Amino acid sequence: MLLAIDIGNTNTVIGVFDDDMLIHHWRLRTEKDATEDEFQVLIKGLFSLEGAMLESITGTIVSCVVPPMVNILERFCTKYLHHEPVWVDAATFTDMPILYDNPKEVGADRIVNAAAAFYKYRTSLIVVDFGTATTFDCISRDGAYLGGAISPGITVSSEALFQKASKLPRVEIFAAPKHAIAKDTISSMNAGIIFGYAGLVDGIVRRIKNEMTAVPKVIATGALAQLMAEFAETIEAVEPHLTLEGLRIVYDKLQKK
Repeated sequence: MLLAIDIGNTNTVIGVFDDDMLIHHWRLRTEKDATEDEFQVLIKGLFSLEGAMLESITGTIVSCVVPPMVNILERFCTKYLHHEPVWVDAATFTDMPILYDNPKEVGADRIVNAAAAFYKYRTSLIVVDFGTATTFDCISRDGAYLGGAISPGITVSSEALFQKASKLPRVEIFAAPKHAIAKDTISSMNAGIIFGYAGLVDGIVRRIKNEMTAVPKVIATGALAQLMAEFAETIEAVEPHLTLEGLRIVYDKLQKK
């Protein structure tokens, strides 16, 4: 079985594949100061809860945008799984042409998202990923990575608001706002955050569409994708496990080579 790990600045998403089927998945906080032994305890506990055996893992693939986690995962894999992980970047995955000025600058998560989206839809695409940053990745109808845009994530922007406006309460959980004209402070903040980001998404997507030759399909992924899809008019589909699926696809292609 394949262990797929996507390490983001805020969350780490872990999935287990049996051939092409995702059989287990978890979302955890990214702990940049963990040791390989602590990571082993965490992973083994998760496997135990599902009645799965860590020993059944025969391969591991990782996308990571947090440099301190690289050594931790490398040591975890070699010490406890007895194999080296496959690391995704523009150099290791060459099946998708990356038309960035410097392909090395493209994050591994953006590469696997683009690969998974094109593998599934086989058309021109915009992938919106709601993570620590909100990223917009553009794929041509021929399967080339064209580039995209990056904006601060919803949580990052909200945190700045909480820190700078000391009288505003902290909103920990985002909920679907009922009205744009809210009647209390928390509802007002929630409306501003959610409707504001929906407007940001729609505005950027429409500008991107004007620059693309083919009309792209717009899909969303990430922890808040389902919520934002209710309010962003340009989002056409939600793919909650897109990054994990992309890791599996990249791993399979690399193994065939």
